[in-house]
Amino acid sequence: MTARAGAAIPVAMLSALTLALADLFDRRLLPIWIKSALAALLAVAVLGVAAFFALRMTARHVIANSELAEVLVLLLALFGSWLLWRIVALAVLQFFADDVVAAIERRDYPAHAAQARKIGWQAELCRAAASATRALLFNLLALPFALALLVTGVGAPLVFIAVNAVLLGRELQDMVWLRHGAAAQTASPLGTGERLVLGGVTALLLTVPVVNFAAPFLGAACAVHLIHRKGWLHGS
Repeated sequence: MTARAGAAIPVAMLSALTLALADLFDRRLLPIWIKSALAALLAVAVLGVAAFFALRMTARHVIANSELAEVLVLLLALFGSWLLWRIVALAVLQFFADDVVAAIERRDYPAHAAQARKIGWQAELCRAAASATRALLFNLLALPFALALLVTGVGAPLVFIAVNAVLLGRELQDMVWLRHGAAAQTASPLGTGERLVLGGVTALLLTVPVVNFAAPFLGAACAVHLIHRKGWLHGS
């Protein structure tokens, strides 16, 4: 990567993020991201409550001190909810990805939208399940390293941001890329650096309270604008 190309990545990302923020309040897109955010919240709430009671029951049998057990369960539940959100939110967005990407393409890139293929709900469900499985596996693998760096204060969050930057960059790119069938069998539309910046920004947004509810949608919208403004599809 040349110095000029490397310098262009943050500029392109900032431009795409600006457009994505505008998409957030577009009346045609607003219902989609709210629907996906509410679905993710419901899924996290159900999983969180189930995990809380399971951990509580287990802790009572393992730890004699009930007060200590309650504190440990609460801490684990909070950490688990934080970890679950990024996994579940992305998986839910994968399920609605075609709606998100198609809506932006129809409005801003109509020529590309006309050439895209519809992804069925079965394929979206499989992609969502695969995405959640990969995210859970890699975050669990990163957990020991994060715990080892917990004393540094910033080390643990940086580990998770780095891991999720890699995962999210590829997932968000593919939300757009795979809609275009045969064209997607050529070179990857985004370079490694571009995917890392896209995934890293989205991962950072997922850590910001309130903003994290819209972070997956913003990441998907950024991916749409990054890929199409790059003029990748059909050499446009």
